[in-house]
Amino acid sequence: MKVALPTNGEKGIDEEVCSHFGRAATFTVYDTETKEITVIVNNTRHMGGEGLPPDLLHENHVDVLICGGIGIKAIELFAQKGIKVYSGAIDTVKDTLELWDVGLLEEASTDHACSGHHD
Repeated sequence: MKVALPTNGEKGIDEEVCSHFGRAATFTVYDTETKEITVIVNNTRHMGGEGLPPDLLHENHVDVLICGGIGIKAIELFAQKGIKVYSGAIDTVKDTLELWDVGLLEEASTDHACSGHHD
């Protein structure tokens, strides 16, 4: 399984999680089977490119996105791509993955989405 987090740069496991997933400079991806970390540059339309983050992560075979908060529309777009979304990301990729490993993160739903985010 591939788990992605919105991040501020390319430090891998030690990178800080970005508070707004759509405007994250990068997405850090952790493969739960191989334990490998890869970094994907966010080249979607929020960053001057094309497409949306759900498209980019789907193209990179991501199964799960873990973020701090997320809007209703984004949750729906990720669901259409078959990507589960969890909220509760904190501090660094490492810190968040530790929470993920012990089951402390909740699956995001449209009932608990950020009201100010629409993408």
